[in-house]
Amino acid sequence: MSAREIRLFGDPVLKTVSDPVTEIDDRIRGLVEDLLDSVRLPGRAGVAASQIGVNLRAFSYNVDGKVGYILNPTLVELSGEPELVDEGCLSVPGLWFPTLRHPFARATGIDLDGNDIEVSGTGVMAQALQHETDHLDGLLYLDRLDKPARREAMKQVRESDWF
Repeated sequence: MSAREIRLFGDPVLKTVSDPVTEIDDRIRGLVEDLLDSVRLPGRAGVAASQIGVNLRAFSYNVDGKVGYILNPTLVELSGEPELVDEGCLSVPGLWFPTLRHPFARATGIDLDGNDIEVSGTGVMAQALQHETDHLDGLLYLDRLDKPARREAMKQVRESDWF
């Protein structure tokens, strides 16, 4: 398998709620391989299946040397007072805006063997779990910005060379 091209803002798959993984087969194993290969590239903390054009609930993460994936993730715990953290997105390249995120997050889901798994963390891991789960719900971090910041973000998107 291989790293896959990241879909950019404006692609309808990024605004679509992802379907659950219902059967673990070779197609899903290949998807996980592609997600892991895609997240291992420098500067990447997470890649959602929708970002590589697949409308299924799966994402990979690469935080502090810990690389993994989760199928059918659900955020089961968010704790701590939400705080503004600088956030960017591979699907909105070059833009960074302060985004409200909880300092701790815990997600549950399954692995390729159908076993229950849990991923949790603080800092960048908490941010990645929230960010990637948002992708699977058809949200971009831009959707979480307050009106003035969103207006500025949309202006920068329109002026970008990739849009």
